[in-house]
Amino acid sequence: MRVLLAVLSVCGVLVLSSCGGSSPTVSSPTASASVSTTSSTIATVTATVSTSSASNPTATATTTTTSASGSGPCVAADLALSFLGGQGATGHGELGYALRNITSTSCRTYGFPGVLFLDRSGAALPTDSTRTTNDFFGSVPAKPLVIAPGASVSFRLGVTHGISSSAGCTTAYGLQVIPPNDTATLRVSMPQGAYECGTATVSPLAAGRSAYP
Repeated sequence: MRVLLAVLSVCGVLVLSSCGGSSPTVSSPTASASVSTTSSTIATVTATVSTSSASNPTATATTTTTSASGSGPCVAADLALSFLGGQGATGHGELGYALRNITSTSCRTYGFPGVLFLDRSGAALPTDSTRTTNDFFGSVPAKPLVIAPGASVSFRLGVTHGISSSAGCTTAYGLQVIPPNDTATLRVSMPQGAYECGTATVSPLAAGRSAYP
């Protein structure tokens, strides 16, 4: 009987030992795979950040290229205003003016000057100006211009003769001009005077004397 109990006891120990051996089968590799996946996600985010950062130098280069400029704008202090003369036909008068670059560097300009007629004493006369590329005397297209040192650009005014207006007709003996790229003024006298009726068409600036051939 004691022998039988001893055998059963040994068998029980073996059975318990066999059940305990199942513990190591926990799937820890699955947890490891999960960690590995997380690491992969972080790497992707890092790559995205790196790609975004790489685009910055390109944007900077573009900005630098865009902001680079050549000649500066032509302002009143760089220019001398002169009267080229006047001529008329069938009740219309044409007055020509030039702006000369008096500096040692080129400058750029584009568009229409502002104008104001002056009386003999230099006081302002009523002036209603209309900017146009097509007047009674033809066409003057608006173009970007670069004025080299000593070179000139020109523009013309179209005035009416013998036609009354609400401002009244009179003789102007000078003209005040504001260059397109500035707010400062220039003045020029017209010793013989120019008959005008308070209104004028203004052409854009043109190369040389081409606005007033």
